[in-house]
Amino acid sequence: RRKAAKDLGSMSSSGIEFDGFGIGGALDKSKLGTIIGWAVDELPEKKPRHLLGIGEPADLFAGVENGADTFDCVAPTREARTSAVYSPTGRFNVSGGSYRRDFSPIDSSCDCYTCKNYSRAYLNHLFRSKEILGPTLATIHNLFFIVKLVDQMRIAIEGGDFASFKEDFLGRYKGSS
Repeated sequence: RRKAAKDLGSMSSSGIEFDGFGIGGALDKSKLGTIIGWAVDELPEKKPRHLLGIGEPADLFAGVENGADTFDCVAPTREARTSAVYSPTGRFNVSGGSYRRDFSPIDSSCDCYTCKNYSRAYLNHLFRSKEILGPTLATIHNLFFIVKLVDQMRIAIEGGDFASFKEDFLGRYKGSS
């Protein structure tokens, strides 16, 4: 990966110019940060480095702290289709029986359309009834959650507080998964 990134990064000197660089492929999660770091070290700093297929909330931290600039992944939408939703304390399946009479939002601190307008009980009903609105509302929430998380990371970086933000978030998020 390091050699490929170096070869691609040096192509601009031979007249071939890229607007940015994608980093992807089958990445072993335990080595995610190391592999991203290898690629980023060899790519031009002034070009965006796009991380492909990494979208789990916890994995975004490895991408950010190792130099990835942008991300895309199907995980938030794929998981939403099966009733998995993100919350500050971890991912959970809203179709579980314990949510049938839970009239609270997915996340009371979330400002997304889903959390502002629908309860866990209603989402539970939609998934159990196989209504397409269930996965749609869960997708809206999960995407909002990821965008908000990346915004919070940006603010933490600008404030010089990324390490403590990461520790706090992962302490809460992984603690309940």
